[in-house]
Amino acid sequence: MRRFALLLAFALVALPRPSRAQERDLVISGGWLFAATGNDRVRNPGILVRAGKLLRVGGDLSIASPDAEQIRLADDETIIPGLFDLHAHYAMDLFGAGRKDETVAYPALFLANGVTATFPAGEMDPDAMRSLRIRIENGEQPGPRLLNSGPYFGTARPNWNTEITTREIYAEVDRWAELGAKGFKAKGITPDQLRALIERAHMHGLTVTGHLDSGNRNSVNPRDAILMGIDRIEHFMGGDAFTPDQSAYASYEHMTFDTPAFEKIAALYKEHHVFFDATLSAYGYTAKRDPEVFSYFTDEKRFLTPYLRAIVEARAAQRRISEQFENIYWVKRKEVKAFYDAGGADLITLGTDHPSTGEYLSPYSVHRELQSLSLSGIPNAAVLRIATTNSARAMGFGDRLGTIQPGKWADLVVLRGNPLVDIRVTRTPRLVVKAGRVYDPAALAKSLEGKLGPTSAADSAAWAPGGGRGRGRGRGGD
Repeated sequence: MRRFALLLAFALVALPRPSRAQERDLVISGGWLFAATGNDRVRNPGILVRAGKLLRVGGDLSIASPDAEQIRLADDETIIPGLFDLHAHYAMDLFGAGRKDETVAYPALFLANGVTATFPAGEMDPDAMRSLRIRIENGEQPGPRLLNSGPYFGTARPNWNTEITTREIYAEVDRWAELGAKGFKAKGITPDQLRALIERAHMHGLTVTGHLDSGNRNSVNPRDAILMGIDRIEHFMGGDAFTPDQSAYASYEHMTFDTPAFEKIAALYKEHHVFFDATLSAYGYTAKRDPEVFSYFTDEKRFLTPYLRAIVEARAAQRRISEQFENIYWVKRKEVKAFYDAGGADLITLGTDHPSTGEYLSPYSVHRELQSLSLSGIPNAAVLRIATTNSARAMGFGDRLGTIQPGKWADLVVLRGNPLVDIRVTRTPRLVVKAGRVYDPAALAKSLEGKLGPTSAADSAAWAPGGGRGRGRGRGGD
């Protein structure tokens, strides 16, 4: 009987918690609509949201309840689907001692930036991140849809067991799938380990992505991972141009894309329908910082405590520039445009990959990534689909998120201006809707000023992750 009670208690804990539901109908009229189903912006035909779902887009909206919340857009405003960041690190490394997931300010800041869904792509404290997801789902804390990724699989995980067996990988995947993870991330993994991870994740209907290498030192070239059945690749497309005698970074630094090797790897992605998470802007933070992308458009440091802000500003003058990452930043722009031109438009996703040291904050990185994609030469309509439709499909949520169509979940962003003309209008959303609930981005941001980080030297110890290795931005691309 006691064993049955324990099993029942565990089952109740593992069940999904109820979300705080949309309380009344929402009607949005006026302005313009970019539904992400094509290339054009059209006059908003009217949107009715009920119970967190897009009940109608156009047509007769008179079925809305008499007490429906009414939002009338200005003539220059545009509705787009909520943004979806597939490499949204909540982790920060504030003192060079290692990364720690930030769960106080980041969730609401993501939402304030129009990011309504996040996949963290590897969590430093998976239990804390799972607890955050539950709080968000319960309506106890504002934040985006948090699709937990669980721990890293590979040497990026502190204290990773390099001798882990296939059976042990299966058991870990089973456990995190039961706890609600929506996908997994590999980094620093061997071929046999990756094969086991992919097999078991797919058994649960979950996706796998990987920060992979060139094949040297028993690493995995993305080409080989695609043939194993991986769903998504981070950072580098890989292929025959990546030779096992040197690292992916060294292979990539001066790469060109008008070659048979690139044509071959691009064709492999398309043949196997594997998504590519380019993370263009991630390499610019430790480079010379292209001023078009990395000039501040708002004072992000206002969210830091006064104590932390003073430290971050003093440290900024002493930062080191990586010439290798400067080269990679510009090469990556060429790569993503070459893949787009080669027919990969539906396979490119948006990921920011910025575990911040405090100077730039991860929730604002989505706008730098959007601008980097636009500056690479990809049309803005396609950039927006990359950040919405493609990202949703890559996680297996394409039937529920990513476009503004009847029957889909009501995640929307209202922008001042036309993002098809200037992608930078995403930087200052007027309203954000997640699951039918309306949020004021300015109010969310204002409530978080001065809340991020330690308040004193004595408080700094809480920001040193226990048992982890110091893993700053030195190698980038996480």
